[in-house]
Amino acid sequence: MSTKAKPTQEVRVPLSRERVLAAAIELADADGIESLTMRRLAQALGVEAMTLYYHVANKDDILDGLADIVVGEVEVPPIGDDWKAAIRRRALSAREMLARHPWAAGLIESRANPSPARSRYPDAVLGSLRQAGFSVEMAIHAFFTLDSYIYGFAVQEQNLPSGTPQELAGMAQMIVTALPAQRYPYLNEVIVDHVLKIGFDYSDEFEFGLDLILDGLEKLRNTA
Repeated sequence: MSTKAKPTQEVRVPLSRERVLAAAIELADADGIESLTMRRLAQALGVEAMTLYYHVANKDDILDGLADIVVGEVEVPPIGDDWKAAIRRRALSAREMLARHPWAAGLIESRANPSPARSRYPDAVLGSLRQAGFSVEMAIHAFFTLDSYIYGFAVQEQNLPSGTPQELAGMAQMIVTALPAQRYPYLNEVIVDHVLKIGFDYSDEFEFGLDLILDGLEKLRNTA
């Protein structure tokens, strides 16, 4: 006697604030933060838009939540560790986060409502600097110099042409062709001798600049 197998019922994961924010991050990563609307978010979750309001207050609440999550992905420097090594790891971690979420820099800086997650991050950085001997004024200078460099590099990197090494080399070759060496000798030199070389990666420049800043801050650590 044969028996028919019962159809497998799809298990629906209950909607929660965590699921809403996770889906919002996926949408932002795929199409940019500007594309994030309550309607699109509801569609991605397979629910009606009004259902979202049981878990989030409004879109601003979602944006605050996203800012908390991405800031939480950055390694904060433990107070008491070697300050330069700890701040360096923090900078590299922040850059990796910004590479995963190109929209995050603008969002983090735009949020006006403080939260424990977003307050812990600058407090840890400033604490690491203060414990290392930086004055309050120098710690502020260091904090803003580092963040300006990290965010600025990330934005610049995101706007550079993308493609395979071969495609990028082809673009560079077109630029060289359009720029006579006699008129632009130094730009031509950089492109020919470095950009067109196999293995050149603009992202490698980040650590050079970061170490330059950290070495400069070390010289100012015990100044007023």
